[in-house]
Parts: sequence; structure tokens; C-alpha cells
Amino acid sequence: MGATDEKELTKLVHEISMAHFGKPFNDKAVYNNRLRTTGGRYLPGKRTIELNPKYTTEFDDEEVIGIIKHELCHYHLHIEGKGFKHGDKDFKALLKATGSPRHCSPLPSMKDRYKHIYKCKNCGHSYKRVRRIDLNKYRCGKCRGKLVKVTLDNTSD
Repeated sequence: MGATDEKELTKLVHEISMAHFGKPFNDKAVYNNRLRTTGGRYLPGKRTIELNPKYTTEFDDEEVIGIIKHELCHYHLHIEGKGFKHGDKDFKALLKATGSPRHCSPLPSMKDRYKHIYKCKNCGHSYKRVRRIDLNKYRCGKCRGKLVKVTLDNTSD
């Protein structure tokens, strides 16, 4: 796949748009190195699709095509004046019709992100957190039960 510059990337997005949506992509697609936890985003104000370049190097072509298709769903619905946000019916229907993923796979660097896991004593619901929480201050959001820290081998309190 390897779209090295933004001109090639825009051409690739146009080709995917024609193949899967039957509509042209007439705007710009760019790489954004500042994206950290997502594969891409659509900016409605600029009508621009931004892609995370880390996904093109760390994942296969299928994942990148899925990200582009997802962003094209936002793009085409926005152009047509329909609901283009994640919660909208039109968006969910177009995702399903084009076989686009709802979410992209996490980057390998983000998989071990959560250092603290808490579990409810009552219902057993677990919570993953990057930062520690005060167990005297917070309760379970489902049943209001007491939370306890689940011990992990690789972390220390």
C-alpha cells in the first residue's frame, strides 16, 4: 500500500471512495503525526481526512483501508447533510453497508497502557485505569459497591 506522500494518500482515498461508495473524494487527505490513540479523523470544517502514519507502518493494508473507509463514511454523510457522527443512525447504517469498522485496532504501544485494575466487590465489574484512584472516594458505577485493587505482577503501589 505505502502511500508515502499526501498526494498519493489523497489518490488512494479517492480510489477507495469510488470502489466502496461509488462517489468521488474531492478534498484532501493528510498524515497527522500528532494523532496518538486513533487511526484517523475527519475534520468537517476543512473537509479533510487525517490519518495516523503509525498505522500505515505497524499494521497491514486491510487495517488502513478500514480506517479510510470509516473516515469516508463521515465525509460522505457530511457532504450529503445527513447524520455523520458516531451515534447517528445514518452513520451506523453506512458503516454496515460498506463493511467499515466501527473502531480501529489499538496500537501495540497502547495495549499495556492501563497500569491499575479495580474490581467491584458486589457485581465484579472491572475498571482499567492509567492513574490510581482513591478507593475511599470512588464506588462502582453500576451498583455503587466498594472497589478493590486487583494486584498485577508488573506494577507496584
